[in-house]
Amino acid sequence: MIQLSQKSINFESFISEYGDNERYELLEGELIEMEPTGSHEQVAGLINCELNFEIRRLKLPYLIPLRCLIKPLGIASAFRPDVIVLDRLALENEPLWQREPIVTLGTTIKLVVEVVSTNWQNDYARKMDDYQALGIPEYWIVDYLGLGGTFFIGSPKQPTITICQLENGSYKMSQFRDRQTLVSPTFSELELTAEQVFNAGKIQ
Repeated sequence: MIQLSQKSINFESFISEYGDNERYELLEGELIEMEPTGSHEQVAGLINCELNFEIRRLKLPYLIPLRCLIKPLGIASAFRPDVIVLDRLALENEPLWQREPIVTLGTTIKLVVEVVSTNWQNDYARKMDDYQALGIPEYWIVDYLGLGGTFFIGSPKQPTITICQLENGSYKMSQFRDRQTLVSPTFSELELTAEQVFNAGKIQ
């Protein structure tokens, strides 16, 4: 991700100028250009497929939109998550959804996935704080290259998936590596290992 402007941008200006452009998101007034690699998209694509399979198999009232922005509580942020699972029944309470694919209520969101790129600080700190404040019940940080700081993923650094579950207003974090099966509160029957996710980012 690259910061493009030193001038602070508010949410309304961002939506007007960049809302339909999937290359950009807004973090506390900073216009950020997203530069996902092919490997990044392979990992996000696998997770999308696996979660969509569970939604269909279990006939859950959820959906994973192709495009979606999250408006956190702050007035100058707009996040474009790699994967987002929405409660279809809760969309009627979203004030902006009928006009644009923007969600503003944590109760609409079941799960958010961010696949870590070079600017890992945003996923581990800034977005985590905002997702927690918004009340999003489950947040995955998929660090398939082990880029995060040692404070977050330990030393020596290695590929890690951190699943954050909201409990009493704060995230409780669990980490998964190697052949460990992911434990998801939203998808309790999910059979997916960390290794499978990491392998998705490799060219076979």
